[in-house]
Amino acid sequence: MIARLLTVLMLALWLPAGSLWAKTTIKLGVVTKPGSAQNICAEKFKDLLESRSQGDYEVTIFHSASLGTETEILEQIQLNSVQMGIITDGPFDVFLPEARVISYPFLFPDARAADKVLDGPEGQELLQHLEKVGMKGLAFSENGFRNLTNSKRPVHTVADVAGLKIRVMESQFHKELWRLLGANPTPMGWPIYTELQQGTIDAQENPLSVIWTYKLFEVQKYLSLTGHVYSSHIDVANLKWFQSLPESGQKLLQQCMVDAAREQRAWNRTNEANFLANLKEAGMVVEEHPDLQSFRDKVSRIQDTDVFKGKETQELLQKFLRAARE
Repeated sequence: MIARLLTVLMLALWLPAGSLWAKTTIKLGVVTKPGSAQNICAEKFKDLLESRSQGDYEVTIFHSASLGTETEILEQIQLNSVQMGIITDGPFDVFLPEARVISYPFLFPDARAADKVLDGPEGQELLQHLEKVGMKGLAFSENGFRNLTNSKRPVHTVADVAGLKIRVMESQFHKELWRLLGANPTPMGWPIYTELQQGTIDAQENPLSVIWTYKLFEVQKYLSLTGHVYSSHIDVANLKWFQSLPESGQKLLQQCMVDAAREQRAWNRTNEANFLANLKEAGMVVEEHPDLQSFRDKVSRIQDTDVFKGKETQELLQKFLRAARE
């Protein structure tokens, strides 16, 4: 017995600090491939947490839809088979209708306004709401402002959208939005290159980084800079798992995600002009000044539709609208 104790003591003296303790392993899911906006945030979070925790935490990133669609990743986070995810805000509305307020059309005039609201009390309130569905909201990274592409014709006014078969996220809100705009929306998980290539769908909408990274210019000729919706990522964890961590671990994990999200947003905005230039050089026909008022007019009554009918959703929407105008 004494010999065994001496052996343990010797190991404790010779092994690096923390070696006798088990690491906390985190599965983090993203639907996109390396180099994409979500992955930039995921990789930065991994680097920050593993370095700041001195090896107490280890993050494994499951990318490229290896865990399924974003909706399926969220279901796995609820079950704690996956601990964390960096997920586009759209699919959250199946779980939490209040999440739709971020995507309200033409809500934010620019990225600075989006940061002010999402990093402020309104955004933090939305993160709190996620606890009702078993998720811990940590931070907001971003996709960016979404723009329309299609293979049929230039789109200058909303009338040009009529009848386009457009892929939308697995989101009730986005389906209703494009129905109001006159398109034929089809909810579909990511990626969608093959569906565009085969003509299953005519159109899609995404930020410039996505259009460039996924080479959608190869299967979409026309780009209109509609900026109709600001697209965030909501960076989340399983709530019970997060609460099971020591308080110091919770604070560290959240701060690492906040820092990673800020760096990722800066990366996205710094590169946006290059993404647009690359798309033009690749041969896309770009409508840089579409008639946005025609789009606004078409969607002006969306807050009166069923997608915003819930009391909590309406109350949070009014807070977002007021904050975005200030």
